[in-house]
Amino acid sequence: MKIEFHPIGIIHTPYEETAPFRPDPEADGDFSISIREEYRDALYRLDEFTHIIVLFYFDRSLKTNLFAHPPRLGGEKTGLFASRSPNRINKIGLDIVRINGIEDLLIRTSPMDILNNTPLLDIKPYIPDLDCHPSATKGHTP
Repeated sequence: MKIEFHPIGIIHTPYEETAPFRPDPEADGDFSISIREEYRDALYRLDEFTHIIVLFYFDRSLKTNLFAHPPRLGGEKTGLFASRSPNRINKIGLDIVRINGIEDLLIRTSPMDILNNTPLLDIKPYIPDLDCHPSATKGHTP
């Protein structure tokens, strides 16, 4: 089976070589997403939402390892699927950000923990009653 993705835009952040493990809501710099012209119509009514789910391609991630050492566990070893490591098997990343404004093909957002010029794969609206699960757990934390 062959699966092929094509970027629909580019993510812009102030992070050129390393990004924080978690976005700082007070981070300095411009955070935005530029959408390719051919997808202009897909932005219709996006401004009615406060937040979006951003799916992107970790184009500069390191070699995949089936184990990770997440900071939230104090660096303790865990399986890749139980982590948010950027070193994914399929290199797909996800972030949820606030929309701060939409100007033509540019979506201004709250801070993201993504490297500058990262390829954007998709955007979905964040819908609280579908995407928030209050009974979910976050795993063991020390």
